[in-house]
Amino acid sequence: MKWISQEVETYLNAKEYVDTALVPLYFVSTGAEMKQSAEAAEFITLLSSHLERQFTGRIVLFPPFTYLINDDNEKVLNDLKNWENTILKAEFKHLFYLTSDINWRTKEDKVSGSIIWVPSIPLEQMNDSQKLKMIDSQTKQLLALFTNKWNEKR
Repeated sequence: MKWISQEVETYLNAKEYVDTALVPLYFVSTGAEMKQSAEAAEFITLLSSHLERQFTGRIVLFPPFTYLINDDNEKVLNDLKNWENTILKAEFKHLFYLTSDINWRTKEDKVSGSIIWVPSIPLEQMNDSQKLKMIDSQTKQLLALFTNKWNEKR
């Protein structure tokens, strides 16, 4: 379910069946890394939207958690933990973070959710059918990961 009023209303009426929150993590940078930042955000947006469609009725796709790449790591981590606490208080049993920022891999033990790092693939040279094929392939690889995580916590 997307973060839009109609789908959130559906969630509120069926929340016992929707047990998973998905939060994209976007880093924002200017200067030399600005294009890389935009490419990563575009990629994670497409991938998280595709995952949400695959798991409709099981996942709520939250708005992206966005931070400046040069921000203090502890501040960013504390801000994310605030999101995490709020989401977990809403009785989501599973929390996944989706990112192309490799730095999150060193912080996996500091959050309760599962961090899924996927290297960003530049999409600008691809036509729509190529993008869809590539995103579909990435989604299929992540399906097993989601299923394994869900089965761990039963």
